[in-house]
Formats: sequence, structure tokens, C-alpha cells
Amino acid sequence: MHEVLIGLDVGTSSSKGVVCAPDGAILRTATRAHGLDLPRPGWAEHDAEGVWWRDVVDLLRELTGAFPDDSVAAVCVSGIGPCLLPATAAGEPLRPAILYGIDTRATREIEEMTDRYGAEEILRRSGSPLTSQAIGPKLAWLARQEPEIWARTRRLYMASSFVVARLAGEYVLDHHSASQSDPLYDVGTHSWNDAWARDIAPQLELPRLAWPAEVVGAVTASAGALTGLTPDTPVCAGTIDAWAEAVSVGVVEPGDLMLMYGTTMFLVLMAVEPVPNPRLWTTVGAFPGSASVAAGMATSGAVTDWFRTLVGGPPFETLLQAASEAPAGSEGLLVLPYFAGERTPIFDPQARGVICGLTLRHGVGHLYRAILEGTAYAVRHHLDVFAEVGAAPNRIVAVGGGTQGDLWTQIVSDVTGRPQALPAETVGAAYGDAFLAAVGVGLEHAGGTWARADRQVEPDLRSRARYDELYGLYRDLHPSTRRHQHALAAVGLSESPTG
Repeated sequence: MHEVLIGLDVGTSSSKGVVCAPDGAILRTATRAHGLDLPRPGWAEHDAEGVWWRDVVDLLRELTGAFPDDSVAAVCVSGIGPCLLPATAAGEPLRPAILYGIDTRATREIEEMTDRYGAEEILRRSGSPLTSQAIGPKLAWLARQEPEIWARTRRLYMASSFVVARLAGEYVLDHHSASQSDPLYDVGTHSWNDAWARDIAPQLELPRLAWPAEVVGAVTASAGALTGLTPDTPVCAGTIDAWAEAVSVGVVEPGDLMLMYGTTMFLVLMAVEPVPNPRLWTTVGAFPGSASVAAGMATSGAVTDWFRTLVGGPPFETLLQAASEAPAGSEGLLVLPYFAGERTPIFDPQARGVICGLTLRHGVGHLYRAILEGTAYAVRHHLDVFAEVGAAPNRIVAVGGGTQGDLWTQIVSDVTGRPQALPAETVGAAYGDAFLAAVGVGLEHAGGTWARADRQVEPDLRSRARYDELYGLYRDLHPSTRRHQHALAAVGLSESPTG
């Protein structure tokens, strides 16, 4: 008898898997860490075979070994995105995958494509402006910079769709991921924008479209032999990780906002209908008839990792303790967390990190706290933009590794003045994938949820005046130093040993 659901997620720095009972009870989990290739400034890549597929095979071998061969009702996988993995007509990768908005190589192509199709028309049809997140400019970059690979490119994959192809032999992409493939997809018609797709990449065979919870195929005999899954096990389309994680914590109703504390900070707000705005991303949702407004910082946890390495690699608990001993406002320190450029709401790939206000009094705790506060100011900036476009959130649910240790979430609530709910289960996107798998085979319904609230982080109003003052300075700091940031970015690129 089929009794369990398997969810898998391929992230930026690790992949995770979970086995769940039909009621959402977690029966087993597994994790595999992997690297992120940064071959040049502004580039971010993954090896699809050596990272995405290898991780999934390893995870499935571990997870399936604990259950009878025929006990898996369905499998669903999510992954980082939008990404560009060019492949042959047979689905074989031609180069490492070019990752989502943290990869900023296609700046020239973004400008050219925006000029060609028109910024307003792109926003109307695609829901979002062309940015470093967009797939179309990355395709144009590939055609210009790697013509030999381009000549052989017939298919494009993301992390989730590549794994689906390996598991089930199907070339398919979910509607949500497609709606982030700007400007190839039309959010109004829920279909490929064939005219622009043919103009950008006339040789491409576009994948068929499906909804994330839709069963799109079954595990092949060869995939079953590698993974331990029984052949003919249903495989769902899956989606981009942030939306699977939103499903995992019950962020499904209009006005619900998921705030993801990870390598990057990501925000997903459920909406009644698309609300295109040039400072945000508008996409279709995880289920038919739903829409979402999204935003994403280029770094957040990545900066905390950088700082930890810089000061000799102490445990994060040590840094959090030191930061907790520094006062709100870090005694006059401000950090712009634009260490890899910035995505929403400023869309500036040449932005750079700034630490402003340093004195001889400042120590490790002040600096670490200022980094956390810098990301909190960025969250507040996003909430302000959401409100300005008429999509202010009613409820905020915090997820991700950064929610552990309490200090970061407390700082964000203090800076924004908004409470945050922390869910009981923090497995992440893989848990949402397992729920989507349950929906796909009729064990759950799209309006349901396995999520349970654990506790609420309430803002401490005693620090509000100080944070209001510093937030104003934060908003001024990027415009005031933009020219210098861009000039320094150009110097960095010109002096890169691989550039």
C-alpha cells in the first residue's frame, strides 16, 4: 500500500529531502551540502549532473532505504530558480547552469532586450521588468559569448525540471517557474509568449507547461535502479524553492507573506491577481488561479557567512551573543548588504556593499549586528514598496536557517514594527514539495495545509525611534554613494584575474 510522500529541494548551498505521512508527519529527513561556483565576479553557477542530480540520487537512496519498495505514493522536487541550464535535444547539459539573480553577467543584454520590446510592454505581459533574474537576457548572453554551445542548445532546464527529466524522462516546466522566465511567458494567458521566445531563441524547444502539483510522469526503470524508487512512482512537476517553501508554511491566502532567511533574503506575498510593478516580480502562484508578488535580496545569509569567515570562523552562536550585547543601531553603524549587487527593489547589479560609520569603538559584535540590521532595513524597504503598490501583507511568516537563534528575527521585527509567525516545522521547501505530491495524487487538496504555528516574534517598541532614524539614513545611503559603488564595481571587474 502506498503510504508516504517524498519531497526534495535543490538549494543554493545544500539539497534536502523529506519523507512524510499523508497527514504531514515527518518520518525521515536527509541533507547534502554542495558548493556554489563563482568563476568570475558577477557569475554564479552549478554543475547540473555533479550537484543537482547527484544530490537527488544520494538523498533518494538514503530516504527510500528506510521504507518498503512500494510505499511511496508520489515524489515532488523543487529547486533554485529561475536558472538557465542549456541542453541538447536529448537533455544533456552543455555547460554549468547559470543561476538566478545572483548571477549578473547579462547586464548588457537586459538593456538591449528592454529597448527592443519596451519596458512597459514587458511589464504588462511578463509581470516583471527584465533584471538579473530574467532568463531571456541570459539566453542572449549565451548566444553572444558562447556561440558554440548556443549552436547546440535545444532545451532549457531549471533545477526542478532537470531532476524531473532525470526521474521521469519528461521535458516539462511548471507554470510558476515559467512565469519567472522573463520575457518568455505571458502571465495573462498562462502560456509561452511564442513570438518573443522565437525571436530570442528560435532553435529552442520550449517545455510543456504544468502546475507544480500536477503529476507529469512516472519514475523510469533506469531512474528507479539509481535512486531506489519503484518504477512507475508518480512524479509531480515541482517548482522554484521559495514557492514550495511558502506552501510548506501555509502561505497560500491573499495577504500572506513568507519572509525567507537564507543565503539570500526572499519575500513571497500571495495576491488575488497579478500586480505588475517595475520594482518587484509578479508571477503566477503555485496553484491554478493564484498569483504572487515576490522580492529578493541578492545577499543576506551570504554576508553573515562572509563576515564569519573574515573573523576566523567562530560559531554563529558566538557572533550572535556578541551582537546581542551591542545596542540597537550598533552605535552608529550602517551596512548596505549589496555585496553581490542588489535585486529588488533597486535592481542594481553594480551596487556594492557599504559599511558606514566605523569608529575605533566598534568591535566584532557591533559589525555583526549592523549586518543583521542592514538586512532588516532592506526588509522594511520591501514592505514599504509592497504597501505603495497596494499589496501590503496581512501576516508575515518567517522561515529559513536565519530564524534560529532569535536575534535576527527580533531585529527584523524591531526595525519593521511587524510581528512574525514562526512555524513549528522548519524543514523548508522539501516539506512543501511533499505536500504538493500529496495534492498531486489526491491525498490533499490545494487549499489545505500541514503548517502549524509555533510562536510569534513581537516588535520591541523601545528601539523604534532609533531604528526609524537609521532607516532614513539607510534609504539615503545608496543614492548618495551609487556613483562610487558603480565606479568601484568597474575597477573590480577590470582587475579580476579571470575577467
